Amino acid sequence: MSDPRKRHSAAITEGPERAGARAMLKAIGLRDADIEKPLVGIANTWIETTPCNYHLRDLAAYVKEGVREAGGTPLELNTISVTDGIAMGTDAMRCSLVSREIIADSIELAVRGHGLDGVVILVGCDKTIPAGAMLLARLDRPGLVLYGGSIEAGRLHGVDISIQDVYEQMGAYAAGRITLDVLQEYEDHACPGPGACGGQFTANTMATSLEMLGISPMGSAGVAAVDPAKKDTAREAGRLVMQLLERGPRPLEVITRASIENAIANVAATGGSTNAVLHMLAIAHEAGIALDLDQIEKISERTPVLADLKPSGRFMAVDMARAGGTRLLARNMCEAGLVDPEALTVTGRTLGEEAATAEETPGQEVLRPASRAFKPTGGLRILYGNVAPEGSVVKAAGTERSSQTGPARVFESEADCLVAVGQNQIQPGDVVVIRNEGPRGAPGMPEMLQVTAALVGQGLGEEVALLTDGRFSGATHGLMAGHVAPESVRGGPIAAIQEGDQITIDLEARRIDVQLSDGEIARRLAAWKRPEPHYKRGVLARYASLVSSASRGAVLESIEDD
Repeated sequence: MSDPRKRHSAAITEGPERAGARAMLKAIGLRDADIEKPLVGIANTWIETTPCNYHLRDLAAYVKEGVREAGGTPLELNTISVTDGIAMGTDAMRCSLVSREIIADSIELAVRGHGLDGVVILVGCDKTIPAGAMLLARLDRPGLVLYGGSIEAGRLHGVDISIQDVYEQMGAYAAGRITLDVLQEYEDHACPGPGACGGQFTANTMATSLEMLGISPMGSAGVAAVDPAKKDTAREAGRLVMQLLERGPRPLEVITRASIENAIANVAATGGSTNAVLHMLAIAHEAGIALDLDQIEKISERTPVLADLKPSGRFMAVDMARAGGTRLLARNMCEAGLVDPEALTVTGRTLGEEAATAEETPGQEVLRPASRAFKPTGGLRILYGNVAPEGSVVKAAGTERSSQTGPARVFESEADCLVAVGQNQIQPGDVVVIRNEGPRGAPGMPEMLQVTAALVGQGLGEEVALLTDGRFSGATHGLMAGHVAPESVRGGPIAAIQEGDQITIDLEARRIDVQLSDGEIARRLAAWKRPEPHYKRGVLARYASLVSSASRGAVLESIEDD
């Protein structure tokens, strides 16, 4: 093997017996000199159906420049993305979480199947980001994840707006509070160009978390999609992967228990998306690190909210970057002992070393030190109780209430609930229950942004509560409990709830309970019949047969998991 960095591609390209492979590579324009260099995959989640990933085709060219400059041969490969913001509220939303596994699997097959020595994974919309980290943990091959960046804030009547505002104005329109012309204004101005949704929704939650995890270069995620500096960030990512081929660190040297806990602390400190719970469980699973809901809860409990970000705060992701970005947040967290500063990052420097280079913009109001935290404990709560024996997740940073007791309004699907909300049938004090929307039941565990935003738009955001075995968008806020496990189709107690049952959600007690005896719940479940599956063929049917509980990250089961 002439080049020690060709640990994998040598088997594809070297020796007389590989003349056929070299001939094929020469057909795409490679020369002998190119084939003799390390082959680096640029795994691109570019797709023309979403602003989140739309610009990644162009960004990949700059990553490839960096690889070539550092002595490698880049080879671009493509995979899919499913756009939550467009799929929301339709059957298409069932495909979103499923895509996380497909993305990781497809990149794995392309990298293994072509003997690539390293990989840079370009990501944008929500599921592409954890999929990239899951794949690197699985392969443990030199590589990193590069986020395409946040969209810039929309601007309407002198106020910053985002896709969250569009969904909430849809609810306001349904309630007769605004005209169709006003809704059209929000639609026309909320998304001014390429980039992922602009608040601390799922994409930006996971992008900053991967910086704190160490598998994305610190500072790279904060560069907005349309910022001219994004080209330099991409080139540097290409150069960095070549350094990883030569001297590491490898992904499993970066993705450790300490770094996973750092990433979870980031979610709590930024009031981030509840989807991060699913994704951190899945990343830990791929890395062979035991992680459960209780451990996530403990990290959130000891981590104050240090960022004032939408959907529960005032600012957008681009504002955080301009204030000092993830480096400043990391510095504040290191100083307060909230994260492990010795955790290694993909740059070869520790988290503490990266944080020490932070530059705070004078007068910024987005990020605070722990001594002046926005809230004393983090944005996530794990709730149990007789409705959720295996747990559920609430974004506590998104509500000022700590509890609610009220009558259940039970819906067998999100679609049924949307009809009721649209007809103004939900009343203050109600506890909305949406079931059959879990990982197996939907399948694919759809997000409920259209429902939750409609309730907020109708002025009920702080008047009703909601629980579901589905999940929420990062833009959701209010007293909303998702990931209820076991899910309904697995015979979870949520399947036993009937219209009018009294339900209590209590954040302080960490419980969700229906006022029924254990015997009554058992009697109802004994009479319950599992609904017919929505899909009996194809990828969604296969996913439903293999997927684990949300309490385990909705990962796909394998023989060794049984």
